[in-house]
Amino acid sequence: MLAAAMAMVLLLGAAGAQAAEVLQVRSGTLLQVGDHNRTYTVELACVAVPAGGDEAAAAWLRQALPRRTKVNLRPVGNDDGTLVARVQRLGASDLGSGLVAAGLASAKPGC
Repeated sequence: MLAAAMAMVLLLGAAGAQAAEVLQVRSGTLLQVGDHNRTYTVELACVAVPAGGDEAAAAWLRQALPRRTKVNLRPVGNDDGTLVARVQRLGASDLGSGLVAAGLASAKPGC
């Protein structure tokens, strides 16, 4: 699992890498993305959704990320084999920052 996460970091973390496509918004902080016949679960970095706020955050993400939306991933690590990354629509701002600005999440300290 760690090897897969590190491979994803190398593939998607480099400038000019091809964008991944959003396949599904799984929760207020989890996305399923695809890249060349592979799928990965990606956790949004640097945000915390409060208890009871997951449904609203997921709805916001679904509106911001229709299926097949292309995104850039900026990996920051992994959590039990799940890639943790800043996610950005092509030509747009970071989605975690958008959740915070919408009042649906808070920024994690140190990010």
